[in-house]
Amino acid sequence: MSDAIKHECGISLIRLLKPLEYYKEKYGTAFYGVNKMYLMMEKQHNRGQDGAGFASIKLDMEPGERYMSRVRSSQQQPIQDIFKQINDRINSAIAESPQLWNDVARQKKEIPYIGELLLGHVRYGTFGKNSIESVHPFLRQNNWMHRNLIVAGNFNMTNVDDLFGSLIQLGQHPKEMADTITVMEKIGHFLDDAVAKLYKQIKKEGFNKREASPIIAERLNVAKVLRKAAKNWDGGYAMGGLLGHGDAFLLRDPAGIRPSYYYKDDEIVVVASERPVIQTVFNVKYEEVKELDPGHAIVIKKNGAVTFDQILEPTERKACSFERIYFSRGSDKEIYQERKMLGKLVFPEILKAIDGDINNSVFSYIPNTAETSFLGMVKEAQNYLNNKKEEQILALGSDITKEQLHKILDVRPRIEKVAIKDAKLRTFITQDSSRDDLVAHVYDISYGSVKPDDNLVIIDDSIVRGTTLKKSILRMLDRLNPKKIVVVSSAPQIRYPDCYGIDMAKLEDFVAFKAALALHKDYGTTAKIEEIYHKCIEQVNSKDKDVVNYVKEFYQPFSSEQISKKIGEILSPDGIGADVDIIYQTIDNLHIACPKNLGDWYFTGNYPTPGGNRVVNRAFINFFEGKNERAY
Repeated sequence: MSDAIKHECGISLIRLLKPLEYYKEKYGTAFYGVNKMYLMMEKQHNRGQDGAGFASIKLDMEPGERYMSRVRSSQQQPIQDIFKQINDRINSAIAESPQLWNDVARQKKEIPYIGELLLGHVRYGTFGKNSIESVHPFLRQNNWMHRNLIVAGNFNMTNVDDLFGSLIQLGQHPKEMADTITVMEKIGHFLDDAVAKLYKQIKKEGFNKREASPIIAERLNVAKVLRKAAKNWDGGYAMGGLLGHGDAFLLRDPAGIRPSYYYKDDEIVVVASERPVIQTVFNVKYEEVKELDPGHAIVIKKNGAVTFDQILEPTERKACSFERIYFSRGSDKEIYQERKMLGKLVFPEILKAIDGDINNSVFSYIPNTAETSFLGMVKEAQNYLNNKKEEQILALGSDITKEQLHKILDVRPRIEKVAIKDAKLRTFITQDSSRDDLVAHVYDISYGSVKPDDNLVIIDDSIVRGTTLKKSILRMLDRLNPKKIVVVSSAPQIRYPDCYGIDMAKLEDFVAFKAALALHKDYGTTAKIEEIYHKCIEQVNSKDKDVVNYVKEFYQPFSSEQISKKIGEILSPDGIGADVDIIYQTIDNLHIACPKNLGDWYFTGNYPTPGGNRVVNRAFINFFEGKNERAY
């Protein structure tokens, strides 16, 4: 998007169902799992570039032999960094003992990272520092193999304070109040409890401590542990974990906010945040990759048995629509069609903005992720022109001349690549002070692509803050001397903060909020703002289930068209020659285009969990009180 926002994370989980020797014989290497994990993480680098981590577990190792490995990085290219570290360890071990190359048993015993169970994670730092301590997977260690826990997730919890408090009541002393630590310790507590109870039971059956270990691994009910741990979680999450003895799981939230997909055959079980990642890396068909049901966990036992267990009662499905608009890779079969549909459905409003004058309008997009919605927009423009051509040809009838026919048929949408992003310049601009002139040159333009007095229509995935539009894109586009610049957002107006993993936490950052605030001032209704503030304050100590989103009242007096018009005024730089129109997708059309992903809380304020209403009200309180801080 033209507005860079950090979001989501990416998870990869691999369980090799055959001995490592099988992969050596069939694929030529016992490092098959490591190689596939590298590809899966690289194919999801769009989901996180602030940090990356990898963990593996080796099954059936003898006491005293290392069976868990983890490596993390917060370097500039974290995926490459961690796999360089892995490769260096592997290569140095083989260089010291060349006979290791064909001895898979020794490789497993002596070389770290080679295992049957692997977990990978790529991270965007939506909250907290981008330090190595913030990078997943997280590790909870114990001398009891079954109590070792490795956790990585694509998630955000709205009620971390409550969850932290419950850990204190359980007698724990967590080292920090971060949602990842809190969640891991919650799972760890009930895992410890389950293992202890199983041991007591098995001991009564006459087994000694050593004999009990494999029986605990067999009987441990991972789903039961997750039900207890996740009972009071409020948020969006896809939570993956490995247990030291070899069990694994991935749990999806009850509303399906965060995405999870899996594939299974007789060689492998794979779970990832995106479907095409699995398709590409393992060369499998679209239909073979399944979506994990909301509220369910895929549980993979040490013996390779796979179950799909309901952990929490599914609620109304509210899968994140921003996944479809922007976050996920556009190579997904469904997402590709949905993004084209977003471009198609917004075209009638574009036609109004240019007064139907397609002949004198140039269509383009802001690189690069908006290209698919651009294709849908242009296709609909072609359909519109085809209908017009048909009407003109039929009206002329048999008297039509060859020249008239060619004149009609030659009319096509004018398509140009107008805006070009200068990526190298973007990385150079790091300081806030005195940089507006530099920011203006983040995008370059194709000179001569627009004639004077043309309309210039340019589509973007979404307009969140509008900063890049105002400081760079519109200024540069105006150099082409268009009569009007129409900026089209394939997404609706972003009005409310996200609290489930997207870095959109402050109301005052949103250009739609700024526009509504300006309209309140224009219409003399600023008293309404203080009224909303007091309503929010009154609910501060209410239970989440009783909290109402009063911030909706902030937007209620104004139509979407009024807000869009005011956004155009706000984003128009001083001295710009062209008129600027801003067009947003409608909520109804968003739902038509993305029928399976109806999570739209950042557009409508309809949060899928009770904690969302508390977060949005807190965000309004922060705005009113002038506190520049997150609401969760």
